[in-house]
Amino acid sequence: MELKYFEFAKHLIRFNRQVYLDHNATTPVSEHVLKKMKQALKYHYGNPSSFYGIGRKSAGLLEDARQDVANAIHADVSEVIFTACATESNNAVLKSVAAHFYPQKKKIISTPIEHPSVTNTLAHLEAQGVVVEFCPVDDKGRVLLAELEKLVDEDTFLVCCILANNETGVIQDIKAVTKVARKHGALVLTDCVQALGKIPIDVHAWDVDYASFSAHKLYGPKGIGALYVKQGSPFTPFLHGGHQESGLRAGTESIHNIVGFGAACQQVDKILAHAGQVRALKGQLIQRLKEIKPDCVVNSPEADSECLPNTLSISFPGVENAGLMGMLDYRGISVSAGSACSTGDDAPSHVLKAIGLSDQAARETIRISLGHDTTARDIQYMTQVVRDYFTGRISFVNMLAPAQLNETILFSKDTYILDVRPSDDRKRFKGLPNAHEVNPLYVERYLNQLPRDKQIVVYCPGGGLSVMISYYLKSKGFKRITNLRGGLDAWRERRSDLYEKYAGQNVQVLEPDHER
Repeated sequence: MELKYFEFAKHLIRFNRQVYLDHNATTPVSEHVLKKMKQALKYHYGNPSSFYGIGRKSAGLLEDARQDVANAIHADVSEVIFTACATESNNAVLKSVAAHFYPQKKKIISTPIEHPSVTNTLAHLEAQGVVVEFCPVDDKGRVLLAELEKLVDEDTFLVCCILANNETGVIQDIKAVTKVARKHGALVLTDCVQALGKIPIDVHAWDVDYASFSAHKLYGPKGIGALYVKQGSPFTPFLHGGHQESGLRAGTESIHNIVGFGAACQQVDKILAHAGQVRALKGQLIQRLKEIKPDCVVNSPEADSECLPNTLSISFPGVENAGLMGMLDYRGISVSAGSACSTGDDAPSHVLKAIGLSDQAARETIRISLGHDTTARDIQYMTQVVRDYFTGRISFVNMLAPAQLNETILFSKDTYILDVRPSDDRKRFKGLPNAHEVNPLYVERYLNQLPRDKQIVVYCPGGGLSVMISYYLKSKGFKRITNLRGGLDAWRERRSDLYEKYAGQNVQVLEPDHER
């Protein structure tokens, strides 16, 4: 009897275990950073632009943090500009450099695996007349330097190349990229957001002109980024206003966030020293996943020198990433998929498509990114949960294909449609008919209103958020839960006839049972 109780209790403990494996999305703030930020918030509230003592003290902290960032990336302190985020840094460079050269020079060369803050800004510049061309990559995401040589010419003023990709972890030979660009006088922007703290950074050795960074990928706070601008490289302010950041970035500096960024950079060497252990854990993870599902495909480069030590992109043929990710979340494990539901886009990851994956394979891919606090027990727990999932020991949430959602289901008295879309998506698109709208952030506040005797069809924009909520409802005892695969985006495309005819009819907005 005692043994049976122990096995049951052990199952509960495993069920409630929280394992965070999405460190490429963001990282928890370290104790060292938190301590420094608390001190700054409590004692150093002065405006660094003020000349009196309290302001001078804040200014001193700002410059100390700038030095910490400069040391971490091997730059001169005068070459570091603080921004609100890496997205701002990338926007600032692209728009500034384009304004400086265009229309005398017209071309920017980029890789097809850049972060959206680069690709979407390039699309904006392209609409203004700038010519944007993409250098192809191989099946692991490595830039084909021979192709880059063909693309860069005298009309090229900028080459964009992400140092380490956030989805696959592939590391580029930035020094070789810069060498190609220099032959024709082109400048180089490299997005280093995922690399800082995972591999050594040396912007001077690489001879790049611009590099973007973000604190929250380095166990620092959100809302603070940095931009490296090489001495002598052209740059004009993105924001206009005060004289802050040597006149290059207007706006009162966020001292506590800047202090947090500096504190995070103080720990870079310590974190890098731990990279070998992280890589070993990733190796264990790959080995166990291959044992569980031998046909799985590792999309990340295998060579240590070509991939971030913590990042794994892996595809499971025949397994939808939305369902797998939702199940893992249900069991306390946080990973991400190639395409995020929060974007409201059902399209597969542009990065995975660039390395040759089909739309189907991209939708069967998840990204696992470890941190320096990830343990062997975390890996053991995750692989056990995955094993249970593939062997049928964990019950599945029913998945409804978009084409199968017909009038019979939509208007059946046995169907209860639950709309968990974010409010911005509801403003853009009408929802399913007969739907019941709830705030997806507080689903627990609506549980008493949901029927337990009907089939609940849960949907969101792209099918990712809804599957997580579906598993949550299943854990609360709702047995007849169905998730709309691909979400509203997919249904609008597959059944445009029904969408045009019925969308937005008889929609109810539920009020939460209680407010906090």
